[in-house]
Amino acid sequence: MIRPAQLRAAFAAALSAMYGTEVPAYTTLVQVSTEVNRDCAGDAGSNRLGSLQRVTAERHGAIRVGNAAEMADVADLFAAFGMYPVGFYDLRDAASPVPVVSTAFRPIEAQELELNPFRVFTSMLATADARFFDADLRARVDRFVAQRQLFDPALIADARRIADAGGARADEADDFVARATAAFALSRTPIDKAWYDELSAVSAVAADIAGVDTTHINHLTPRVLDIDELYRRMTARGITMIDAIQGPPRTDGPAVLLRQTSFRALAEPRRFRGADGAEFDGALRVRFGEVEARGVALTPLGRQRYDAAMADPARWSDHFPGTDAEMAAAGLAYYVGGDPTRPVVYEDFLPASAAGIFRSNLDRDASVADASDTSHYSLDWLAGAIGHHIHDPYDLYQKAAS
Repeated sequence: MIRPAQLRAAFAAALSAMYGTEVPAYTTLVQVSTEVNRDCAGDAGSNRLGSLQRVTAERHGAIRVGNAAEMADVADLFAAFGMYPVGFYDLRDAASPVPVVSTAFRPIEAQELELNPFRVFTSMLATADARFFDADLRARVDRFVAQRQLFDPALIADARRIADAGGARADEADDFVARATAAFALSRTPIDKAWYDELSAVSAVAADIAGVDTTHINHLTPRVLDIDELYRRMTARGITMIDAIQGPPRTDGPAVLLRQTSFRALAEPRRFRGADGAEFDGALRVRFGEVEARGVALTPLGRQRYDAAMADPARWSDHFPGTDAEMAAAGLAYYVGGDPTRPVVYEDFLPASAAGIFRSNLDRDASVADASDTSHYSLDWLAGAIGHHIHDPYDLYQKAAS
């Protein structure tokens, strides 16, 4: 049997290779990330948040789906790779609102994370939110999404069987990974220009989700030990980066949670279909190359401090001490066995940073109407809709620290 961690590693590598052919600047991002990691490897404490091998191999992906049925298929597919939903993210009320709710599929056991920590941030279009979709548009979007088929039913059936068996047979593993990867390839099917433009007027993310008949990798993210140095090196290579690094500021104290940045989304050639049925060439700018640096996971108390600190980052030291020992003593972060030399890596995401990354790669914010949100989106609702338990990140960190 080929175990889930092996399948997951092969899946992550295959997606990376495919995305590199689709978005060549991503290959440059990986190369520069690898160089930065190698150059930082000898720094004091460089391996405290993971070995060089793990950090350099690490990826997270992002995909988008249109409804709960599609999200349920994603959950079943990723379960075969030992990836389970963790956390609930609502990006609709961020400073840069995005009409989606999300969860992240990832390994949940410390050993599995060490073997391969691949994770996929997965967003679902929130069509029930009247602030973004009036009744007519919601009905048309829901019909459009319901009539398409993102995943081959045979692939999902195989995924369920592999998940139940705890692995794939050696003679089927390669084919299963290849079919799973192909499900996220960028489609060359012509796009209905009028429909895509109508959705774009609401949100570029809405158009990317429901303006096409397929899904695709929206971005694939390597991990880097020094994201500020990565930003400098990418800029020096002439690659246009977004204006800022999202997340906490760089400080002299322990790195916490997650810092992210990306290069600007590039215009990609796509085929369109006009109202008269004629096809023509065009371009879309929706996919980008993101990179991340991870720090120690914060406790609920630490997250309260984080929110306060982010309101005034210049006074960061008023909220957080400068050493791991002080962080551990104050109960602000998770450390294995309480040992400040063994931080528990933050494995999840920050809604404000995710929304900020999305926004920084779009031309304008989503259109938000003055309407009441009577939608039902919540962690419990999503868990019921996809038929999978959604794990609480704090429970997982507490377990990892025990």
